[in-house]
Amino acid sequence: MDPFDYPRRWEADVVLSDGGTVHLRPIVPTDADALRAFHGRLSERTRYFRYFGPYPRIPDKDLRRFSTVDHHDRVAFIALLGDDIIAVGRYERLNGQDSAEVAFVVEDAHQGRGLGSILLEHLAAAARERGLAKFEAEVLAENAQMVRVFRDAGYQVSREFDEGVLHLEFAIDPTEAAVAVARAREQAAEARSVHNLLHPRSVAVIGASTDPTKIGYAVFSNLLAADFAGPVFPVNAEHPSVRGVRAYPSVLDIPDPVDLAVVAIPASGVDEVLDACLAKGVTNLVVVTSGFGETGPDGRGAERRMVGAARAHGMRVVGPNALGVVNLDPTVRLNATLAPTLPGPGRTGFFCQSGALGTAILADAAARGLGLSTFVSAGNRADVSGNDLLQYWETDANTDVVLLYLESFGNPRKFARLARRLGRRKPIVAVKSGRNTVLPALAATGVAVDEASVQALFEQAGVIRVESIAQLFDTALLLAHQPLPAGERVAVVGNSSAIGVLAADAALAQGLTLADDPVDVGAQAGPDVFADAVARTLRRPDVDALVVVFVPPLTIPGTAYARALREAAAEVEETKPIVSTFLAAEGIPASLAVPGPDGAPGKGSIPSYPSPERAVLALARATNYARWRSTPRGHLVRPEGLDQPAAASIVTAALSASDGAEVELADAQVIALLAAYGIPVMPFRVVADASSAVAAAAALGLPVVMKTASRQFRRRSDLVGVRLDLTTEDGIRNAYAELRQVSGVDEVYVQRMAPKGISCTIGLQDDPSFGTLVSFGLAGLISDLLGDRAYRALPLTDTDAEAIVRAPKAAPLLAGYGGGEPADLAALSDLVLRVAALAEDVPEVRELALEPVLASSAGAFVTGGRVTVGPPPSRHDTGPRRLRAPGE
Repeated sequence: MDPFDYPRRWEADVVLSDGGTVHLRPIVPTDADALRAFHGRLSERTRYFRYFGPYPRIPDKDLRRFSTVDHHDRVAFIALLGDDIIAVGRYERLNGQDSAEVAFVVEDAHQGRGLGSILLEHLAAAARERGLAKFEAEVLAENAQMVRVFRDAGYQVSREFDEGVLHLEFAIDPTEAAVAVARAREQAAEARSVHNLLHPRSVAVIGASTDPTKIGYAVFSNLLAADFAGPVFPVNAEHPSVRGVRAYPSVLDIPDPVDLAVVAIPASGVDEVLDACLAKGVTNLVVVTSGFGETGPDGRGAERRMVGAARAHGMRVVGPNALGVVNLDPTVRLNATLAPTLPGPGRTGFFCQSGALGTAILADAAARGLGLSTFVSAGNRADVSGNDLLQYWETDANTDVVLLYLESFGNPRKFARLARRLGRRKPIVAVKSGRNTVLPALAATGVAVDEASVQALFEQAGVIRVESIAQLFDTALLLAHQPLPAGERVAVVGNSSAIGVLAADAALAQGLTLADDPVDVGAQAGPDVFADAVARTLRRPDVDALVVVFVPPLTIPGTAYARALREAAAEVEETKPIVSTFLAAEGIPASLAVPGPDGAPGKGSIPSYPSPERAVLALARATNYARWRSTPRGHLVRPEGLDQPAAASIVTAALSASDGAEVELADAQVIALLAAYGIPVMPFRVVADASSAVAAAAALGLPVVMKTASRQFRRRSDLVGVRLDLTTEDGIRNAYAELRQVSGVDEVYVQRMAPKGISCTIGLQDDPSFGTLVSFGLAGLISDLLGDRAYRALPLTDTDAEAIVRAPKAAPLLAGYGGGEPADLAALSDLVLRVAALAEDVPEVRELALEPVLASSAGAFVTGGRVTVGPPPSRHDTGPRRLRAPGE
């Protein structure tokens, strides 16, 4: 094999445990000089641990062998920081076996950064691709750090000790424990990376301007106005100072270290600035400059090159075309954005993809009294994305609620995984622009996805989806200041019967339950009477949440009622959420605010909405989220009897024959692919004359079904191309003649009849927002017209599989509705899990349809299937840790 020819998917940018980045790729012969230099920088102790002897220099013969590998039986990865190799890991197959010896060495200055575990993950993934099943390693007993890498990887390691050397062996299959270890390290590393971005010790503004109309002036002024806790260095080659602060011609001229650089110069000059920042050792870059990926192919290319160079030198990038980053922690006070107005400090984190909307969003949050912990506007999202922020907020003690404004997902599968995990602890509220984003990608399946199904996909991931920025803040105000409801029972208290009825109607329309008729204290009731009604209602055991509607009377100031409401709520021991329509205010009025430690509205503050409908909608969303969080998580399970290598070989052969183009598999390939995942198709034969049909039926066993092979008649609900329950030779001959006449095609399928049951369909398709989707529905014209399909995004848990077969509106038919015999829902769930496992293991499966699947008390029987394979449009979320490619 050409030593320069390796799978490009093996290249990756990775985040280390301290938040820095390196570039990982297979070694090639031209790396020999860098490898020799790397070896020369190793300490004697490190060389001794790796080679079991002094080995002060690499002989030319060894150098050629170490740098020239076949990328199959001999594989080596190098970790690059800039142009320097800082770590090497390799495996060599043992005598044609399915086992290989593995070893790696890390430069002394970079030990303790997690490079060993990352190299092991990538080597194991490559080895599995090459048919290896086990690694072996020889480690000196005193090399505790290396022993720890193997021990803590999550594999089942066996050990033998002989004369000071440990012999280790372990299977490299991605066990649940190994995957959990890798993902825990991924979370810690990516969270640390974002922590470094949001907690810089110093900031340089490159392009800081003396002209108030320039963005460089705005960013620098906002940093000063926020009173950033560290030094701020303006970089301006034309002026000795900016706003009274000494300026520097280049970032290289700054005498102190720089953690964060904000770039506010034209796009044409960014490459030169990037080089200077790399040389300076800047670890984080915020590029507010536009003119990159949003301008077209040339801009996208420049964007990818910038991010690639930055990551290879250990740097993370926000932007380009970003508004910037904010950290309102009183010990940081960072406003590295173009936004002059910030909300107060709070416990809500906000990720915004749109730089254009960012300024308005921050001003709106300030006007409503919603405090923020951190804010990131990532613009083109070339590097730092919403997924990175989810990793950070999961363990950020200063953030309780997460808000997202998204235009797309960089890695939808990873988003779903991270959201599920984070959502169990902290609510996530998202505006996803384009309510019908899912539909174009699914149009090819011929099945329309209704809005309820789209909503279900977000709910599956634990994300509270809203339709607008206004609804985002409505929901966030409730989640940030009030507890989650324990149930769906809502009470309404107010001083207007008309508005109380509106609130009650809104609650019923949102699927909530009224605990009782609205309580109306009357327009003349004073604050004490009003507060007493609130307190009594909150203490009722049949009430989970309270809606307070209030119209200010003419004689008593409304603020007196507000204070009475706030005090009554504080005195009641029961912790139940309250929403209000108070004084026509929007947000947290001062009279309804409970000051937090920093003086901003804290826990217990009561949000107010301009209308009862908006108040109830926010409450309904919080209720649905609370229900999701309280349901069992389920387990990611893999059914027995899966043969991934067999399935992969079928797909690889099909793609090879089509030169990598998307192609529909032939019947035999579909049968073999499904069989590899334990999905049998009812036996059938394809025949081209009546006598062959009779012979096929006798061989298969009666009764049989016959179907025309013409594609024109597939998925026809009138079954004009199908003849069922054939039991005699004459019937079979007549059926063949009829099908031949209807279709004009000689070939027909003769298939053994499945037990009679309800016809269902199970499908797969890839979606740009959610990744691969599994669908389930009852087959037939009515279901198609109504779009009665349920969807779930991968990966599926056992509870997801059980839920999806019960989710369609027609699903009660499967449970025996109308006196019918219930179908075997467990068998249907098992089929769904097998289809999901196939999609996870073989992402080249672009579309799949099992149709019809006949579900009855006897089981679930697949009678037909179609599969299309091609290059997967969304990157997989399994395998070793890596950052997404720029532009994904």
